[in-house]
Amino acid sequence: MKLLHVDASPKSGRSNSRALARHFVECLRAQNVKLDIDYLDLMEHPPAHIDESFTIAAYTPTEQRTAAMEQALAPSTALCKRVLEADALLFAMPMHNFSYPSVFKAFIDNIIRAELTYAVDGSGQYIGQLVRHKALFITTRGTDMRAGMPLSHLDALTPSLKAAFGFIGVQDLAFVNAQPTQFAAKEEREEALERARIQLAEVAKKWAAE
Repeated sequence: MKLLHVDASPKSGRSNSRALARHFVECLRAQNVKLDIDYLDLMEHPPAHIDESFTIAAYTPTEQRTAAMEQALAPSTALCKRVLEADALLFAMPMHNFSYPSVFKAFIDNIIRAELTYAVDGSGQYIGQLVRHKALFITTRGTDMRAGMPLSHLDALTPSLKAAFGFIGVQDLAFVNAQPTQFAAKEEREEALERARIQLAEVAKKWAAE
């Protein structure tokens, strides 16, 4: 399995999302899954936020693009290639102000590309190109946003991820959310992380069986 593993936490050694992602990789290996890992740390290699030159180039038909346009798109094109070549996608991130870190938004903006990760057919329908991919999103939230909790309605992260990756064709989406990891007693935080580790082990078994 070729796994694209993307970390998006600004923390390094103290990051819960990074630790949980490593745990998931260990769970896959424990299931005897042969892994070819393509690792990307968005804090060390942040994608550029899209600008005017990118936008103009992206919406210019390929055959009409200038060399300068292709150069403006080159980092995005390379990211799309990495995504398309993977069999499975592992994304780990904290929730920042109810959604994903800005660096991950930049990543999404770079990989949603016409003629690469999605196409438009003759009837104007959008066709995602990642239909064979599966994806796991590991998120950490400072407070508890599980269903029925007072702040559950503020989770803009999950629906946004579903929309973005569903648009480019990913149909097999899994979410493991560790919560609460900050605004709670130590025991609650530890229980949240243990719940997440148990869920990750189950996802690993499912992926191994497939």
